[in-house]
Amino acid sequence: MPKKPTSRRRLTRKQQRDIDIEIGFLEGLVRRDPEYVEALEILGDGYTKRGRFEEGLGIDQQLVALRPTDSGMCFNLACSLSLTKRLDEALNALRQAIQFGYRDFEWLLKDPDLRRVREDERFAVILALIEGELSQQGS
Repeated sequence: MPKKPTSRRRLTRKQQRDIDIEIGFLEGLVRRDPEYVEALEILGDGYTKRGRFEEGLGIDQQLVALRPTDSGMCFNLACSLSLTKRLDEALNALRQAIQFGYRDFEWLLKDPDLRRVREDERFAVILALIEGELSQQGS
């Protein structure tokens, strides 16, 4: 399940503290079980919420390594790559997400984490993939 962006929203001190506590707990879980996918997903989301984009990217890379054909994992990786200004890789991850079945195109077209990708002229390739998928769905 792709994470919804929270990186742009201002968090209260209490929210920040709660997320930091959650991150600490999840880091401990993941140290004990580095393949605990659900914990990794929540941890990556926590890092992103706190603006720790490089750490979130590392988690998303781990998740894609564990589940390489999961469209949601590929989508989240594209978001992290976009947030860390790695646009070539972000476009590739987005392409893979669509090829593996990602279909929430409405969200893809407005997700703030993908703003940099959408501003890139090469995003036209992704739009063509989306159009192709939508035309196949209509057939």
